Amino acid sequence: MTIHETIKNQIKDAMRAKDSVRLDVLRGLTAAFSNEIITKGAALAPSSTAGVELINDESALALIKRSVKQHKDSIDQFDKGGRKDLSDKERAELVILDTFVPAGMSQDDIRKLAEAKIAGLPGGKLEKPMAGKFMGELMREIKAKGIAADGADVKSVIDSLVS
Repeated sequence: MTIHETIKNQIKDAMRAKDSVRLDVLRGLTAAFSNEIITKGAALAPSSTAGVELINDESALALIKRSVKQHKDSIDQFDKGGRKDLSDKERAELVILDTFVPAGMSQDDIRKLAEAKIAGLPGGKLEKPMAGKFMGELMREIKAKGIAADGADVKSVIDSLVS
């Protein structure tokens, strides 16, 4: 079952449970999926069920991650603005979105990988001007291993290792 199908089924469960927060989040995701299908065309929708096009898992995951990032940004802005009520609502929605995102690499694992890669550099040190290029290479290496890592975590680790 694809992520899109899973979310569609969970909408029914949220309606039965009268869980309005979860229902709003899931409906928002299906709307984003539909918009993506319309925008990008049928190339994203290899399968269809009862005439309804479904987005592929890779695109669905990218949209969910984008939504997670938007919620984190909103939480930050609401906290700065003193709007605890809106911040709490965004946090509750973020918890639901996080259930669809696979667990990423921890900062400790990223640090170990980065330190091993830095040891292979000339002089065994990472200079500030090379940090951006190094981050791109590290992100490609992590992605090639089939592991997810948050770019902010990778940047934080690299910044702490720059000499």
